[in-house]
Amino acid sequence: MKKYKCSVCGWIYDPAAGDPKHGIVPGTPFEELPADWHCPRCGAPKEKFRIRERMPAAVFFGRAQALFAASTARS
Repeated sequence: MKKYKCSVCGWIYDPAAGDPKHGIVPGTPFEELPADWHCPRCGAPKEKFRIRERMPAAVFFGRAQALFAASTARS
């Protein structure tokens, strides 16, 4: 299941965990959350959430290595 990130505060909704404190049982997909559900951290409405895009590890580490190489080359 896809995770969703609050665009206001960065809190991640993980369907596997749900939101038990607010009556959302584990396994509840984001699309099935009630219309009045809101971010437990900042109170943002459901509309402020976006699908969390994960960068493949190889891409992340490749970019990190390139940035490190560029920063040490300037020193």
